[in-house]
Amino acid sequence: MVRIAQVCHRYSPNVGGVERHVQEIAEMLAERHEVEVISADLAGGLPPSEVIKGVKVTRLRSLSPGEAYFFAPSIRSYLKKGGFDVVHAHNYHAFPALFAALACDREKFVFTPHYHGVGSTPLRNLLNRPYRKIGSRIFEVADRIICVSQYERRLVARDFGFEEKIEVIPNGINLDDIKRAEPFEVEGMLILYIGRLDRYKNVDRVVEAMEHLPEDFRFFIGGTGIYQNDLKRMAERLNLTDRVKLLGFVSEEDKYRWMKSCDLFVNLSSVEAFGMTVLEALAAGAPAVVNAAGGLGEFSERFGGVSAVRPEDISSEELAHSMRISIGRVVEGDLESYDWRRIVENIEDIYNNLL
Repeated sequence: MVRIAQVCHRYSPNVGGVERHVQEIAEMLAERHEVEVISADLAGGLPPSEVIKGVKVTRLRSLSPGEAYFFAPSIRSYLKKGGFDVVHAHNYHAFPALFAALACDREKFVFTPHYHGVGSTPLRNLLNRPYRKIGSRIFEVADRIICVSQYERRLVARDFGFEEKIEVIPNGINLDDIKRAEPFEVEGMLILYIGRLDRYKNVDRVVEAMEHLPEDFRFFIGGTGIYQNDLKRMAERLNLTDRVKLLGFVSEEDKYRWMKSCDLFVNLSSVEAFGMTVLEALAAGAPAVVNAAGGLGEFSERFGGVSAVRPEDISSEELAHSMRISIGRVVEGDLESYDWRRIVENIEDIYNNLL
């Protein structure tokens, strides 16, 4: 049995792409190993320590203005006395991975950067530049670097080097749960987005495009975030409140049901290393329209039924046309290889090879 530490900025019940990625890995590894998640989200009534589905979860305090950065130097001292065999840190864009790298001496250190190349806001993009000199230390210390897409691999190699350390293992999906999900009863044609609601996600472009689609088209938006009220006001201003619905937080079970119900899934995020929800929607049989930039663009190369657009270069009317003609397209491609169990087996192989 191997003692494994998974280090991240936030963990369940907090939601997000990195949070979900770490949770899936941790819970499956815990079936065979001793796994502890060390996160920097001790706030909001969460306990400092608990066990969730066989995973010990330790939460440490951090300085996290605007739910960003998660500056938590105590992670270093905690890991120094932890006695782990493998430390696997996640997310270049927050400080816990850096403190994990600084703590590792004899432990094998694995790093999944979830690297975007840019910040999600102009300020964060500006701060990325001085941070790169410090953050490069994480890549230097890492025994292996796991990227979730070829796009991310190219970015990491371009900005930091260390290409000889990089392996590509994508995010996964729970195929069985998606297949078992029952669709909701929905009238008309349903376009769906589920994810974080932030400006860089470009959900507003889809709201604007709804003006150019027939009256029986609906756009349901699942998720929460700082841009939620802006989207609501936009729908009101465009007189689309009867056709644009904000679902708020969506559970995993309901997420799959909505994906089984929709006629088209959209993700136009301009900052994305992978895009797990797109893969889940494809597994549910829904065609998709994605941003051609970043990791999302790879879906159009790997799967039939995926259209890629550049939302910053097209009008709302052109986006509406792209979405309309994408409905009904057949999803084709190998989804079985993305099952989380296969993904975790590949990660476990990296641990074993290092040890």
